Amino acid sequence: MGSIRDKMTADLDLRGFASTTKKEYLQRAHNFVAYHRRPAAELGEQEIREFLLYLVNERRTGSATQHMYVAAIKFLYATTLGRPEVVAKIPWPKRPQILPDILTGEEVERIFQQIASLKHRAILMIAYGAGLRISEACALKVSDLDSKRMLIHVHEGKRSKDRYVMLSERLLDTLRAYWKVVRPQPPFLFPGAIPGRSITTSAVQRVLKQVVVQCKFTKRVTAHSLRHGFATHLLEAGTDIRVIQRLLGHASLQTTARYTKVTERHIGRTKSPLDLLGTKEGEVLR
Repeated sequence: MGSIRDKMTADLDLRGFASTTKKEYLQRAHNFVAYHRRPAAELGEQEIREFLLYLVNERRTGSATQHMYVAAIKFLYATTLGRPEVVAKIPWPKRPQILPDILTGEEVERIFQQIASLKHRAILMIAYGAGLRISEACALKVSDLDSKRMLIHVHEGKRSKDRYVMLSERLLDTLRAYWKVVRPQPPFLFPGAIPGRSITTSAVQRVLKQVVVQCKFTKRVTAHSLRHGFATHLLEAGTDIRVIQRLLGHASLQTTARYTKVTERHIGRTKSPLDLLGTKEGEVLR
């Protein structure tokens, strides 16, 4: 893509896209152009549709990957090439409503007990105890912890938004124990193998994968499962969904609301209007 790739890179940087998203957009745009073996400026709506149908019918690409391709191509034409009309009629692929497997509190505890490394245990406890994305937990700095106010400052989360989340007493105790043993060199709370950089998410995922095998879970468990568990367990405990939205850093309440679909206890606590008839609570139904 040459100079167009350079311009697209600059456009993504100017809009504050995360490095992983930027890499994905550039790769997807490159694949699209490589498929047609012609410059992007010479391609139009017909070529885009042809490529997307190729992904669906021949490559059998999943909806999430299709979505990334459409996002990258729309950005390429609407922003970098300044031709929004080319992608105006390109539809977004429909995403299947797949609900995540939710760990029980006992299963979360088993994971923590099974992790030998204090460092990895602390990172995963942050993912569950504060609802952080694993990338956010790995990138935490020592200065992000406020033990006086019992808060964690998450810098530049998804869409480059800052937020505050709770710092639990148990998590603080674990982090203090970790600090005494490891004495991490600032700025990062969890430094990686390369000096001056934080631990990688893949390193944490590898440890968790081994633990899941040892625990013999039949559920699909990733580091993100702990964030799912955080939201679901808060909802089951009666926390207002708008508070959960703020803690997770969701831009839309609709994104957070999906957790109401995965918690049976929450559904079970919801009274049927039949039970409200003739009661004081049911007066609002008159």
